[in-house]
This record gives sequence, C-alpha cells and structure tokens, in this order.
Amino acid sequence: QVQLVESGGGLVQAGGSLRLSCAASGSILRFNAMAWYRQAPGKQRELVATSGDSTNYADAVKGRFTISRDNAKNAVYLQMNSLKPEDTAVYYCNAELRIVSKKYEYWGQGTQVTVSS
Repeated sequence: QVQLVESGGGLVQAGGSLRLSCAASGSILRFNAMAWYRQAPGKQRELVATSGDSTNYADAVKGRFTISRDNAKNAVYLQMNSLKPEDTAVYYCNAELRIVSKKYEYWGQGTQVTVSS
C-alpha cells in the first residue's frame, strides 16, 4: 500500500516562504513522476509543478516555486518563495508509477497553505 504524506504547510505573510515536503512509503520502485497540485476554496484542483521526464510549472508560480526530488527517499519538495494571498490553497502531493502498460496514481491527504496579506 503506497502512502504519500505531506508536511510543511502553515500560515505565512505575503512575501514569505514555505517548503512543502512529501514522503512516500510502501513503494520500493522509483516513481516515474511526482507533482504538486493545489485546490483553493470554490476552485478546481490545479497543477502547480511536475518533476518527471521534464520539470514544468504553472505560469502563476514560475520564478517563485521550485520543485525538487530525492529519488533515494521517493520524496518530493516544493520550495515556495514570494508567496501571495492567491497561493492560499490545500496543496496535494501526487505520484505516478508506470509498470509496463499500466499507470498507477497516488495522492497525499493535502496540507493547508494560507498566505495573509
């Protein structure tokens, strides 16, 4: 049973920084891709950043957020700088594992990030 556990969320003032962490357990295989999503109240979940064959960021976070991975630990991190109130959301860790022709996707439980103005 693969589990993803996020940590590092909290309350921060605009302009501040936070670092989110996501640790995986239960998988001895390296994930093909790991990503961060977020969901603000009343909005759909949106992709923030991915790390797989390539690294990609949502336009809204480019230049401010950095995704990184520790493959030995099957972990992914999100360094968030210059935070804005509109970054307030629940942030979710996502991991993708491809075995032959099957794709397995896993989600964490989410961690709240609140940016005050």
